[in-house]
Amino acid sequence: MMKKLGIGSMTPDFELPDQDGKPFRIKQHLGNKNMVIFFYPKDETPGCTIEACTFRDAYEDFKEYHAEIIGISNDGTESHRSFADNHRLPFTLLSDPDGEVRNLFGVPRSFLGLLPGRTTYIINKEGRIVHIFNNQVDARKHVEIALEILKKLN
Repeated sequence: MMKKLGIGSMTPDFELPDQDGKPFRIKQHLGNKNMVIFFYPKDETPGCTIEACTFRDAYEDFKEYHAEIIGISNDGTESHRSFADNHRLPFTLLSDPDGEVRNLFGVPRSFLGLLPGRTTYIINKEGRIVHIFNNQVDARKHVEIALEILKKLN
């Protein structure tokens, strides 16, 4: 059953493998940085590549706002490693093959329920969700909105 997290919700604890196959536990990263967690449908697809590369291009801006970027999709670790290498992505990609974390966050499906949704969560240093942005089509907008919200937090 999918629960839906909202503004003010605490980030649920989870652990997933990163693009190098190493375990990544969210609770170990909360507390000293803001977090931007973006759920995306699939590595190497046009919209997802635009989104990931837009996050990459703004990476220094995110660092200025003391924010860590995390991308999550259902793709496996090898796909993530290839995607990160191919596009020089400087942030963590997590593999959620069964969609468990996607369900934990309540990320909606799109296009008649056929595609995993594209949703970005902005999380403050205390681990609380301060903004949620869901837009399947305008992948670049996720970065723009995230930076606007982070600017207000700092």
